Amino acid sequence: MAGLVWRFLRVQVLNELQYRANFLVRLLNSALSLVTGVAVLALVFGEVDRLNGWSAGQLLVVMGVFTMMNGFVQMVVMPAALKLLTDIQDGDLDHVLTKPVDAQLVVGVRAVQLWQGVDLLTGAGVVAVAVVWLGDGVGPLDLLAFAVSLVLGAVLVHSFLMIVTTTAFWFVRLDNVAELFSGVYQAARWPVGIYPGWLRAGLTFVVPVGLAVTVPAEALTSRLTPQTLAAQAALALALALVGRALWRAGLRRYSGASS
Repeated sequence: MAGLVWRFLRVQVLNELQYRANFLVRLLNSALSLVTGVAVLALVFGEVDRLNGWSAGQLLVVMGVFTMMNGFVQMVVMPAALKLLTDIQDGDLDHVLTKPVDAQLVVGVRAVQLWQGVDLLTGAGVVAVAVVWLGDGVGPLDLLAFAVSLVLGAVLVHSFLMIVTTTAFWFVRLDNVAELFSGVYQAARWPVGIYPGWLRAGLTFVVPVGLAVTVPAEALTSRLTPQTLAAQAALALALALVGRALWRAGLRRYSGASS
């Protein structure tokens, strides 16, 4: 199973390496986004010393995590989601279902766009700079909690988007899912705690992008509690299980091109 998935990923990477110019384009886009984000932070902290208790260095951590998660979404999740939408609409999902491997796993990794992952490196660099800025307050346990919560955040975002996409088995026209998600995801650029209660709940439980970004940032800023990390893990598991159940139910409705 793992070997087959690795082959899928390897083929996708080799395909992407044919278009190296895309790397420069994506690098420029990432740099412009980073400069814009830093400029906004500078403007905000030109007026205040803290934003809802967050210092400039701490918000830089949030920006770094936001950028890393965006890289993961654009490199792995969104291409897979859009490919699945197209395959359901056209009946081409048959090509995956006939392979001797878990179809949901293949669907999740078969459309990797390597150069979109530049944001992963950019975001990691921003986080590293922010950690140095924060000084000695970040210990080994904080780094471990950060790694765990970052993985859980990736599971949250991946599961949520695949759940939304899987509803295409029932509601075929979901063409605007990428634009809608990207618009909502921009709210995760700031800590979820700065928003009003109703919006905070929405970004935590309905579209969990706030939880996916803010919790890892809290791990590096001495804000994360065991209860919050446990809640993030529980929600990630719940969404993964819901996604699996919805996938199986959707396959029972799928007729495919061969019907």
